[in-house]
Amino acid sequence: MRLLSLSLLGALLAYVFYTAGPFVHRTLTVLGAFRKYSDGASIKGEVVFIPDTVHCEDVHYHGPSGTLFTACEDNAETRFKWFPPLANFDDPELGSRSQGSIHVVNPKTMKSRRLKFENFDGPFITHGIDVISDSEHGAGEAVYIFAVNHVPEIQASGQKGPHARSQLEVFHHVIGSSSIRHLRSIWHPLIRTPNDIFVQSPTSIYVTNDHRYRFHGLMRTVEDMYFRAKWTEVVHIQLDSLAAADPTSGVEAKIASPKMHNSNGLGHGRSKDEILISSCVSGILHIGRVPAEGPGNITIIDSIEFDHVADNPSYFSDPYATPDDDRSGYLEAGLSRAIDLARTHRNPNGKDPVMVTYVKPVAGGHWEKRVLLEDGSITIRSASAAVLVALDPVKDGQAGGRKAWLFTTGFMSNSMIATKVDL
Repeated sequence: MRLLSLSLLGALLAYVFYTAGPFVHRTLTVLGAFRKYSDGASIKGEVVFIPDTVHCEDVHYHGPSGTLFTACEDNAETRFKWFPPLANFDDPELGSRSQGSIHVVNPKTMKSRRLKFENFDGPFITHGIDVISDSEHGAGEAVYIFAVNHVPEIQASGQKGPHARSQLEVFHHVIGSSSIRHLRSIWHPLIRTPNDIFVQSPTSIYVTNDHRYRFHGLMRTVEDMYFRAKWTEVVHIQLDSLAAADPTSGVEAKIASPKMHNSNGLGHGRSKDEILISSCVSGILHIGRVPAEGPGNITIIDSIEFDHVADNPSYFSDPYATPDDDRSGYLEAGLSRAIDLARTHRNPNGKDPVMVTYVKPVAGGHWEKRVLLEDGSITIRSASAAVLVALDPVKDGQAGGRKAWLFTTGFMSNSMIATKVDL
């Protein structure tokens, strides 16, 4: 009987290893459990630090104006005491007094400029953003900027917290001006843990909820670590107007992509209807389609696996492409040792190594992947978004090669950085 029991136990362990082994290995790889970093910087070549870009979680390149937009926390203290996306609710009073900002970055001068708010004086706890052209102006003349804002909730007594009452903010900016005008706020019960935004039009937007469970604990750990815990979603928001004074006025919402694991960053793809959705701890970039008109479900058409967590994705459209040479592709930025984040996210002196991977399609329906940047948190701490800005192959004297500036930023980075990379 004992031998039979041992045989059955052995068979059970073999079955568990056979079925769960690849998943466990994949999870440990994405979390970076096997990666080690020395104390030296691992980025080779020129690095430009963009001034006044503290804790800028997301960055977008607006092609028509040749401009980068980012939302920054500005105050280094706030992120380590109030940042709901990392389940940090330590100081809601500080959160209620903090106001980050929208910055414009010139990729030619490498200078950052804070935009002065008009018609907006509330707290602004920054996270994901999206930028689209204002079609009522000429190309590259004006933009709408949608931004996640993790404001603390307010009790009837006036006390702040303990949770966030996260909402979205809508701004308008005339390119070249020094200010940005607030149009309205957006709130709906389906916007629970917003992370990032995809703007289809000024009145049709998509937003991710990145967690079901807000606070650290067993269930939040389960939904992060277990890839079948598909408890998050992408929500479609339809607005009646951009001029509403009440955040709930004229807001309709429905779930457009349910049952996703750890839905996180959103991005625009190769066409107007292509949406990029990151499943963060799964390390997966989903490529989907949104309906051309009106609310509807997102259709996933492809998925790409990365060897690190997948945060905010972006698509690089090669402006110098030829029929025989097109360097267009997708970028994913993320932590390369996300396994450490639970103990570093409240530590101003912590280290969070990073990776940025570039993928482009090749023959046979496959993907070519290449790590463009890897750093052990020496040059930049955390990476949550990256974009490429191509260099003119003639003016830059690339002699047959192709280069671009890679702009990388993170939710705990002291500065956005720019590095020149080969495409």
